[in-house]
Amino acid sequence: MGCRNSKVLPEPPGDVQLDLVKKVSRTMFLVKKADSTSPYQARAQAATPSASAQPPKDPSELSDPQRKKVAKYRAKFDPRVTAKYDIKALIGRGSFSRVVRVEHKSTRQPYAIKMIETRYREGREVCESELCVLRRVRHTNIIQLMEVFETAERVYMVMELATGGELFDRVIARGSFTERDATRVLQMVLDGVKYLHTLGITHRDLKPENLLYYHPGADSKIIITDFGLASSRKKGDECLMKTTCGTPEYIAPEILVRKPYTNAVDMWALGVISYILLSGTMPFEDDNRMRLYRQILKGKYSFSGEPWPNVSNLAKDFVERILTVDPSERLTAGQALKHPWIVSMAASSSMKNLQRCISQNLLKRASSRCHSTKSAQSTRSSRSTKSNKHLYFLREKALQELNFHDYHHLRSLPGLEAEMVSSVQSLLLKRAMT
Repeated sequence: MGCRNSKVLPEPPGDVQLDLVKKVSRTMFLVKKADSTSPYQARAQAATPSASAQPPKDPSELSDPQRKKVAKYRAKFDPRVTAKYDIKALIGRGSFSRVVRVEHKSTRQPYAIKMIETRYREGREVCESELCVLRRVRHTNIIQLMEVFETAERVYMVMELATGGELFDRVIARGSFTERDATRVLQMVLDGVKYLHTLGITHRDLKPENLLYYHPGADSKIIITDFGLASSRKKGDECLMKTTCGTPEYIAPEILVRKPYTNAVDMWALGVISYILLSGTMPFEDDNRMRLYRQILKGKYSFSGEPWPNVSNLAKDFVERILTVDPSERLTAGQALKHPWIVSMAASSSMKNLQRCISQNLLKRASSRCHSTKSAQSTRSSRSTKSNKHLYFLREKALQELNFHDYHHLRSLPGLEAEMVSSVQSLLLKRAMT
């Protein structure tokens, strides 16, 4: 949601200790522009909702620069891939991956191919993590891996192509959205999460951007995507996890306090998603990450403001039973599917249309976050020449010599400005993905 979508957790509250957070570039199987401009940002700037994302143009309709870009990535593909698939358009990119829309030459069925550069250690790790999950799953509400091509330096993952847009794009674009519509969405997501948890798989980065509609039609299913941070355990393996990862606004309290955690972290994220789905606002939000984490640790949120007065008590009860700080008291996916609000499809709830209020809140937040980002960028650009020289030196050092363990040493050096430490941290994380 909004302009920023970082998985990097900054400094935690003073009473909370965190490791550096594993960051994995989100790969979009949503068909949209290759510059990956946030749909919320685009709508906030235009101030008018638009329809669901449209597929990229056919190569014959592309401009010369676009045609050259497609040709560039087509040339990089293994002949075995191009013999079977026509490369149509670049639709997404990460630090060591590219995603293109393709068409099967025989069936004319569209797919997405994620090409990962495995000559980089981090690329191999992410690739192995995703493949470990996707090779095991087959569920209607989870992105499907169709086939894999491997070479010495690259892996090509042929996957389903979701063309229906992100979850909240659809909410903004449609004319009506009620509690019953919310339960339909959550039922599909819960079905997928329950299936994953049964297999010992924890997604660890559930958020609206990773919930896509399969096609633009009103009857489209929701599919869960992006398993770059997923943990996959075999039956009988230790189910506790320790890696500190996730997206700040959706991260569970037990991860923040560095306790071994279970798949209950996915349910916390679903509680956050449910809250947003019913209101267009975030339960926990603050530009200052320390204050944000304190809110999460306390489970501090409210049902105040529009449209909460028009939301049923049963829906609020559903949110409360998931956004529970103690993971042992949090509903599991199976239990959530049996909650009366979900089972009855909100039959006893008001059928009041919440769409206008939700859309206004979503767009208001997107606009606010965009202005905040621009302001921060403007502030950074006004740094002194002397400061810039120090930052340049640190950047070079980070790129050439430092590793993640050095970051903790840097933090202890006297007189080192916080912004420089933050810059080095960011560069170290970026270097790990390039």
